[in-house]
Amino acid sequence: MTNVKQDNTLKSISDLSINNKEYLSLVQKAVKEFWDTKKKQHSASGDSTNRGAVVGGKQMDGFISLLCKVAQDAGVPANCIITDKNYLPGYFRSSKDWDMLIITPSSKLIAALELKSQVGSYGNNFNNRTEEAIGSAVDLWTAFREGQFPNQQAPWVGWLMIVGRDKVSERPVRNYEPHFPVRPEFNNATYIDRYRILCQKLIRERQYSSAALIWTSDANSFGDVADDISIRSFLASFIGHLNAVSNEFK
Repeated sequence: MTNVKQDNTLKSISDLSINNKEYLSLVQKAVKEFWDTKKKQHSASGDSTNRGAVVGGKQMDGFISLLCKVAQDAGVPANCIITDKNYLPGYFRSSKDWDMLIITPSSKLIAALELKSQVGSYGNNFNNRTEEAIGSAVDLWTAFREGQFPNQQAPWVGWLMIVGRDKVSERPVRNYEPHFPVRPEFNNATYIDRYRILCQKLIRERQYSSAALIWTSDANSFGDVADDISIRSFLASFIGHLNAVSNEFK
């Protein structure tokens, strides 16, 4: 029996006000930028498949801008927010390039964030996304345990995922069980369900401090998959941690 929340209600986001700051417009802008960039990369690649848009990168830049604004609103100096050459040492590998870091003037790691997306090619890439998310977290926390980031408390580690909402992602996925049965929560689960289950388990197993899963079907349509992995919950957790360590930036 699993304890993972099974909330299959996909919701729109009508308000995103946190600490008297309104972030919904920035989320809307980030979603539009995601689709615009994806479309440009697909056209530039000359590839009839989705590969050009999948491997092009830069699609999540709008969300990076959102997170930078949130951090600065919480009192983090701009020079402590790193969005280029974001390498952190690992344990099983020498280093990992995260999407965004917050590091204090005294070289304490405050936060590390990873942003991913998947629209289309679900069967080819879902397992890759899952393995990346788990592997990055295990590598970072093991390095932390082994003293790679000395004289500091545990950092806040976040994972934000954008998933397409379409006929394929909303269709139950076949399980392969030639030798042993899969866990019951995967029965009749769609790809959106599988991403929800992944995000909820990443938090429950404390691999990430918080995770967010946003669905989108076009540049004007997006929302939360479940309350506990909503963008509001993610940002509130992020802001709460930054407020708790605000003295590190003074």
